[in-house]
Amino acid sequence: MKLAVTYGDALTHETPLLALGVWEDESLPRTVASLLEDGDWNGKFKQTTLLYPRGELPARRVLLVGLGKRGQIAFDRLCEAAAVAAQHARDLHVAEFAFDLPTPEGMALASASQAITEGVLLGLYRFQHYQTGLSASDQHEIEQLTIISSLRDETIEAGVALGEVIARGAALARDLANTPANDLPPAKLAEAAEAVGQRTGVAVTVLGPDELAAQGFGGILGVGQGSAQTPRFIIMEHGENQPGVPTICLVGKGITFDSGGISIKSADGMDLMKMDMGGAAAGIGTMQVVGELKLPLHIVGLISSAENMVSSTAFRPGDILKTLSGKTIEVLNTDAEGRIVLADALFYAQRYQPDGMIDLATLTGSIVVALGPHATGIMSNNDALAARIVQAGEATGERAWRMPLWDAYMDMVKSDIADIKNIAGHAGGAITAAAFLANFVGDYPWVHMDIAGTAWTDAKPRAYTPKGATGIGVRLLVQALRAWAEPRQ
Repeated sequence: MKLAVTYGDALTHETPLLALGVWEDESLPRTVASLLEDGDWNGKFKQTTLLYPRGELPARRVLLVGLGKRGQIAFDRLCEAAAVAAQHARDLHVAEFAFDLPTPEGMALASASQAITEGVLLGLYRFQHYQTGLSASDQHEIEQLTIISSLRDETIEAGVALGEVIARGAALARDLANTPANDLPPAKLAEAAEAVGQRTGVAVTVLGPDELAAQGFGGILGVGQGSAQTPRFIIMEHGENQPGVPTICLVGKGITFDSGGISIKSADGMDLMKMDMGGAAAGIGTMQVVGELKLPLHIVGLISSAENMVSSTAFRPGDILKTLSGKTIEVLNTDAEGRIVLADALFYAQRYQPDGMIDLATLTGSIVVALGPHATGIMSNNDALAARIVQAGEATGERAWRMPLWDAYMDMVKSDIADIKNIAGHAGGAITAAAFLANFVGDYPWVHMDIAGTAWTDAKPRAYTPKGATGIGVRLLVQALRAWAEPRQ
């Protein structure tokens, strides 16, 4: 889609469709109000009304989109209003449409234009790669969005450009997580990361099974030994380790399919386990954005990728695995495999002496029970880093909620015959999973993000979040990293 910015009065703009964001219980422009009957409009959030001016305005159609009360607007609400408008535009089969840029209280014009851009692009996202025989109507794409501002401000164009880059990264994460496992085994996931490197200049190194064995990646190899699809460890690096430049490691769980292994999952919902690499998808999408934005940071993306399958060579309950760190894991349940592959990646991250380590993983059903689909659960050993994630989540609408990580939980993962065990019972399952991971982060600031409840949705909770993979984490991480980079820009 082509994105454009123009300045002036939106009501004088000629377009097939003009979207007007309108505040609740505030007056409409006289020429628009004359097209409505009393009581037909109040501007409640996401309310829409389509008008046909019939020559009263240059626009052939005017779509009123409710923004809610002026004082309640936030970035994600403006995203959602823009997504609603974009979906109406697509349903009308227009080739292009325009959006009148509102001026929310307490929000810069650059942020408002970014929100509209992200909302439109993410709201129009569809995953149709495997559908054949689609009609022209089903495949209709909007060719251009024009954002109109009554105030001339060069930061508006910057906001649009930023929103486009971020939306593209989130869409990539959605594409990867939506792709079925037969088309995205670990080797193909590594190829997707390499393609990002070719497009953006991010350096990408991929370790295959021979390198993993030689270097002692016992966690990844143990989980992946039951599959014909061999594991991969993916290293994506932006910038360099140099004095005065913060180093941040992003670690993603990349289980491209999770059968549960010998501790096999039930058949219901197993098809969704193609998205058990949602953390890896978010990491790759974020690294694409980082590369395109050229952030003045040293950012390393680390992805442990394997398939967890049932076979005569699969690892078993009762096995003990020796990880890259040298620590041993007693395997009590092969369906708690994500934390095992992350153990190798988190320990590997220590070699960069990072200022922050952030891992993303569709790790536990327990976090879904605790928070539902509305927030990502986080656990951390560092208050400042945890606050960065929570603040970024509030700013983008990808909300995060911090859970405790007390010493008592650490005791729960101690093993009688190995260093640690990979499950500690159902009680506090999301937290004990984080306690397991804490054994591999050393003294470095670290946040664990359990996205099991937010990486996939069947409910379409927001207009810019379609059913399927949400791409959760990309927008939050980019927000956090940009804030981290601000003192250096």
